[in-house]
Amino acid sequence: MRTPLAPLQARLLNTAAIELWPAGLLRARGNADARALSRARQVLRRKRDGRYLAAVLDEGLWPLVPRLAREPGIDAALDLLDAPGPARGPAHPPRDMPLHGLEDRLAALGIDGAYARRTGLALVAEPEWLLLAGFDRYRRPLWLAPAAARAWQAMRRDAAAGGIALEAISGYRSHDYQLGIFERKRARGLEVAEILQVNAAPGYSEHHGGEALDIGTPGEPPAEESFETTPAFAWLSQHAARHGFSLSYPRDNPHGIVYEPWHWRFRGRDR
Repeated sequence: MRTPLAPLQARLLNTAAIELWPAGLLRARGNADARALSRARQVLRRKRDGRYLAAVLDEGLWPLVPRLAREPGIDAALDLLDAPGPARGPAHPPRDMPLHGLEDRLAALGIDGAYARRTGLALVAEPEWLLLAGFDRYRRPLWLAPAAARAWQAMRRDAAAGGIALEAISGYRSHDYQLGIFERKRARGLEVAEILQVNAAPGYSEHHGGEALDIGTPGEPPAEESFETTPAFAWLSQHAARHGFSLSYPRDNPHGIVYEPWHWRFRGRDR
């Protein structure tokens, strides 16, 4: 039986198209997955749709899809897998990954520099690795950049000591995941302009950097303005800055983004 992975120990390793996950954090989606995951140390997972591509076993790589060698981005993932120890357990702070190909894919959606000028938002790079910061409301692994992960854990403990329960709704999201949202909605007949009313353009979400998370509290629906009326929001308004978090999109923010009392970003305690 696997030993459960504790928060602030497990790491998600990043490449442009594929993530390397600790196998113990993934759920089997079929019998083949179950056999592989029961023996795996890590799993290569496609970022766009979450598909499991291969399991890393003691005896080698176990493909979980046909024609694994043709999978876009597989060479970079295998290079990371074969890198010496520091790449598997980096001691240095995560560096930003290059934005290779993102602007081309935005152009294919008809999103250009006018979007950035209109919103005042900048492209956000993904970090090369993230820490497990616990689990969200839905028991999904919550990945954050290391400093943000530690600050979130400390803030939750501080709030709990005051009788306030804070829940994560979501944390890190990749560029490819956001692109996948747009592709699926376009396949259902929505126009890009309609999607942008609800979803940030791929590459422009604070969630990409691993420093932002959506916060809720038990009994309150997720990502609703009504969160503003809860004791949890009142506590955050008074104490979050002490932990390095600030509200990203208050009312009448200059980005034209709707008021999001649930969306908080770690900016560092010394800022």
